[in-house]
Amino acid sequence: MSKSISSPRPLTGRMVLGLLLGFFGLVIGVNLLMMKLAIDTLPGTNVDSAYLASLRYDNEIAAAREQAQRDWKIDAKVERQPDGLATLRVEARDHNGVPLAGLTFFGRLERPADKRGDKELTLAEIGEGIYRGQTSGVQPGLWELVLEGDATGNRVFLSKNRMVLN
Repeated sequence: MSKSISSPRPLTGRMVLGLLLGFFGLVIGVNLLMMKLAIDTLPGTNVDSAYLASLRYDNEIAAAREQAQRDWKIDAKVERQPDGLATLRVEARDHNGVPLAGLTFFGRLERPADKRGDKELTLAEIGEGIYRGQTSGVQPGLWELVLEGDATGNRVFLSKNRMVLN
């Protein structure tokens, strides 16, 4: 009685070529996939030109000094509903407590880590010195409220406040 011993398949040049092509094809495919995912999730730049932003820096300092001299009292509150609707209410008073009417306020809810989720709000004056605006699709979490007040086309107020919305 003789046992037949099966010999393993011989390693040929064709098999080595197939294994090498398969291995490197897999590595290149995973690299291409990771590269596409990284590019698709890249939020982009915060400032298009750092040089132009640096030139505007002195103007920002002067505007901040003027704002501090006005000594306005601005009270802003954001309320978020469970459906994602957020309401921004702003009450503006001068240094004597007199309501500031006739201004144009713009609000922006910004995600600190990803600017693609930012939400714009245009506020309407609903009472003397009281402004209100709404936006939808606001997710719970960390947000930055950027509030700008304009009078006759010039920005007269700017504030940035970090907040957590539930």
